[in-house]
Amino acid sequence: MKIFAENRRAKFDYEILETYEAGLVLFGHEVKAIKTGHISLSNSFVVIKNNELYLINSFVPPYQPKNTPSDYDPERSRKLLLQKQEIRSLIGKSKAKGLTLLPLRVYTKKNKLKLEFAIGRGKRKIDKREQIKKRDIEREMERNLRE
Repeated sequence: MKIFAENRRAKFDYEILETYEAGLVLFGHEVKAIKTGHISLSNSFVVIKNNELYLINSFVPPYQPKNTPSDYDPERSRKLLLQKQEIRSLIGKSKAKGLTLLPLRVYTKKNKLKLEFAIGRGKRKIDKREQIKKRDIEREMERNLRE
């Protein structure tokens, strides 16, 4: 399983409650671009429209700019493939106050590109500061143990 993109900021800004795996509907040249590592998940999110899930604001630059169709939009909405029962459960969970669907990473599984996304609740500033303090304390303890 090779990871092509990871949204590290999501784990810092959100409390991850539950993760899901979905397939992506892509063009051929987008698949090639992603497999060469050209994808960005920063500032992207997952939205539910008409009982279907879409990945919004992910940036996939053209694989070969000169051979790309002239009407290609690198930030277009990409449909996610999930089973109906998973979509129904996600619709119910995402309606809860303060919950968001956010992408975590893009990777391959049996030669298919998959998106791992999660249901998350935004962290408050106080929680983020506590997390930073804990991380700094752990680093300091490791340094002291090595000496």
